[in-house]
Amino acid sequence: MAIKRMNHAVLYVRDAEKTFEFYQDVFGFRVVMEMPGAKFLQAPDSDNDHDLGLFTIGAEAGPSQAGRATVGLYHIAWEVQTLADLREIAGKLSEAGALTGATDHSTTKALYGRDPDGLEFEVCWIVPKELQTSEIEDGRARMRALDIDAEIERFGLETVGGV
Repeated sequence: MAIKRMNHAVLYVRDAEKTFEFYQDVFGFRVVMEMPGAKFLQAPDSDNDHDLGLFTIGAEAGPSQAGRATVGLYHIAWEVQTLADLREIAGKLSEAGALTGATDHSTTKALYGRDPDGLEFEVCWIVPKELQTSEIEDGRARMRALDIDAEIERFGLETVGGV
């Protein structure tokens, strides 16, 4: 028995409709099923039954204290196919006021953000295995500011990422 991959995440949010609108506007997620107080979303290029479940718990819910005062999940991460995709999402996150960081992890080029409830996420492009040199692999422990345009110049706008 072996785990193949992560299939979906479920989030408790103040308002599933409002949170869905964010994920729709920024990432293109669509509703594949809903019930009162809950929405199940699928990413544009996903073949999962759903990728994200949202459950409304009400406007009075306090912010997540995970990692600050309690144990809990730090963030979920989605992978994009190309640096063009990453650059497009960086723009949408900036427009939404949701981009909190952009980091070059050497093998992974990552954007960080927060949804309307302050829940954190990552969107990343992974340098294809065939382009990972020993210098790139050795650099994973160092974090640098991400320069998407420089990475596009280095790896190409439409190079499909992933290992």
